[in-house]
Amino acid sequence: MQQLLYIEIPTPQIADVKTWLQSGYQPPFGKKSVAKHGFILDRQNRSGAIAQLSVFLWTLQRTTYLKVFRWSAEVMDGEKEFISHLTKASRQAFPVEFKQLPAIAPNQNIFEALAAEYPLTAKFFQRIPNGEYDLNRVYWWEKRWRESVKSPETPKNVIFTETSSAKPDLQYDIVYLGGALGAIHAAMMAKLGYRVCLVERIPFGRMNREWNISRAEFQNLIDFGLFTNEEFESMITAEYVDGFNKFFDSNNPPHLKAKVLHTPTVLNIAINTNRLLEICSKKLHQYGAVICDRTEFEKVIVSEHGATIFAKNLETNAPVTLTSKLVIDAMGSASAIAQQLNAGQAFDSVCPTVGAVLEGFDKQVWDSQYGDVLFSHGDISRGRQLIWELFPAEKDELTIYLFHYHQVHPENAGSLLEMYEDFFTILPEYRRCDMEKLTWKKATFGYITGHYSLNEDSKKCSFDRILAIGDAASLQSPLVFTGFGSLVRNLPRLATLLDTALKHDLLKADDLSQINAYQSNIAVTWLFSKGMMVPTGMHLPPERVNSMLNTFFGLLANEPLSVSDRFIKDRLSWSMFNRLAVTAAFQNPQLILWILEMAGAKDMLKWLSSYGAFTRVSLTNMLVGAWLPQILRSCQSWLEPTNPRLWLRLLSWSYAINYSVGKVDQ
Repeated sequence: MQQLLYIEIPTPQIADVKTWLQSGYQPPFGKKSVAKHGFILDRQNRSGAIAQLSVFLWTLQRTTYLKVFRWSAEVMDGEKEFISHLTKASRQAFPVEFKQLPAIAPNQNIFEALAAEYPLTAKFFQRIPNGEYDLNRVYWWEKRWRESVKSPETPKNVIFTETSSAKPDLQYDIVYLGGALGAIHAAMMAKLGYRVCLVERIPFGRMNREWNISRAEFQNLIDFGLFTNEEFESMITAEYVDGFNKFFDSNNPPHLKAKVLHTPTVLNIAINTNRLLEICSKKLHQYGAVICDRTEFEKVIVSEHGATIFAKNLETNAPVTLTSKLVIDAMGSASAIAQQLNAGQAFDSVCPTVGAVLEGFDKQVWDSQYGDVLFSHGDISRGRQLIWELFPAEKDELTIYLFHYHQVHPENAGSLLEMYEDFFTILPEYRRCDMEKLTWKKATFGYITGHYSLNEDSKKCSFDRILAIGDAASLQSPLVFTGFGSLVRNLPRLATLLDTALKHDLLKADDLSQINAYQSNIAVTWLFSKGMMVPTGMHLPPERVNSMLNTFFGLLANEPLSVSDRFIKDRLSWSMFNRLAVTAAFQNPQLILWILEMAGAKDMLKWLSSYGAFTRVSLTNMLVGAWLPQILRSCQSWLEPTNPRLWLRLLSWSYAINYSVGKVDQ
């Protein structure tokens, strides 16, 4: 018996596929006999021998898969012709479909509006505290996201400029738009003595994501004076013993099957986001900051001497007007500012992410001392490689995410609602559970954006008196970290650089562009995330992405723990990257061809540019990284007062030559 074909038929309606396969499909030759899950094809060869093929279906992850096996020892005449005919016919009969967002009639209940298309989503959100509010948030976020990628060449204008010689009396030094990552950054700048205002669309302190980190990484914020050890301990809801990384390999060839990669110090601390934001709120008020929640940003007008922010209170519809020296865009992937700054091309990729905090799992099925950092339980599903994350949370609770790496495409934006229907359907496949016995605590969801940075200037994160941070800047890791991980790693340098810029009124776009979380060692790994997504319209072998992931993670599983820790925490050095890349290419020679097929020649050339930048900064670090930053710091007392703009650039560069090769204390 030999496998001849393995394809996905991208529909959850396996009964329809089975009916078509058994009754509608006519093979180009031979005798078709209906079987339980498909059919048997018999043909008498020219030699007189009878050859036989078996065609069958099964369902997993809300999609349908088809395989063809040679059932006889005899090779069938015209075998390749039949395989080609069946593949083409199935794709014509069941093309990939991209659903439109259901319309919601005025005064219609969100559950009623979505029940027909997303029955399980409507059902289980009714069991989540604040579920109606959160499902409306899911709908709003997806609607806004779809609009932003539908016509990327014409983003909505929210930044305007005016010429004015008058020097206004500004209310604030910094206005933050966005209250999640923005709250942490705002607390730091308020602590440094700046007049801060934070504008948040939803009630402050609500989060639709949970955050995980390691102790060593969070220590950055403690050492920098933002939090105390006691405050950090009060935020921790769980600390697990080990984290697992494993990808489905049943359909991989033997040399591409991989053992479990253990990462005990990656994302092993679960943070109570409500507690974290509560502490940030207390610090903001302690330092005199103002929080305007339930307030939606509308536009900003930038002048020579300041910025005027226009917003609306969502409870009263009253207009809100604020004036400030600087505006920080922390609005995440839904940021209209980021879209305008980058002419609608703010993001190259996105991870639509859904999940929940829940309890009620059988403890014999999952031990709360362990987490899944990255895990897949099946192959490509409807053009996406679905990946799970599972982290222990407070007491017996678990935080579970389902996400996939996705190409930003106007016809295929990536749907949170579709992902939630997947989540509620296939959770029992991932972890044996009775969905009716689970207790749902909180919904977690969002669009986590990414940008393929060729160098530090390829992503525009600044405008005169405007600076983007976090997910709005899209400079985070292509692996497991979102803007939170990037902010934690980079807050000390970002706060120091911003403090310097504000003290000297260096708030033009060129000056603010020095303040970003770019790392060349992260930029060079974007090709890895490219290999985790299926380009829209491309038919890949269903096992392809898992084969690539098992190649890399199988390698890491055979390395010392410190190597995988540095790799996943974005602390990869040039020599380590090259050694792992060469080893992977030898283990799986097809890997380069696969990446070329998925990324395309144009993106491969872009990656070579990123690799060149990584090589240059690594050489610079080797030559001067150990001593030049210290010498530059010793010049601060006379250089900063005499030439603050030059000092800001040198300070930014001195950080970059170490951060960009992973030399960050974590």
